[in-house]
Amino acid sequence: MGDCKGNGKGVILSVDDEMIVLQALREQLRSAYGERYLIEIAESADEGLEILDELSDQGLSPLVLISDFQMPGMKGDEFLIQARRRFPTVVTVMLSGQVSDEALERLQQEGGLHQLFAKPWDALALRQSIDAGLAKCP
Repeated sequence: MGDCKGNGKGVILSVDDEMIVLQALREQLRSAYGERYLIEIAESADEGLEILDELSDQGLSPLVLISDFQMPGMKGDEFLIQARRRFPTVVTVMLSGQVSDEALERLQQEGGLHQLFAKPWDALALRQSIDAGLAKCP
């Protein structure tokens, strides 16, 4: 199930506690990838993990996870690390206004961080980063 090219339809999941950010991401991702991938959003890391469980139960794998860092409850670094343990080939992207140096280092070591983007992000750069991450998949 770890094939990041996807057997069937893969999933791109965005996690952020700000709905306006999620709506913007969903629109950008649907425009770029909606024909090939399912685009999902979650308003918290806990909700993101629940979605990952549901996807797994349906035989679907996340291809890309985009997460904010600063969220109530579980922070984005912990979410990406937990998700990466379950789905080792997932492309992880942090989209945040603030990330501590410790969290960034941990993400790079344990979460396989592909790229960090500051908010507000550049839509073209995000798409290019996702494309590059997907191209590296085994």
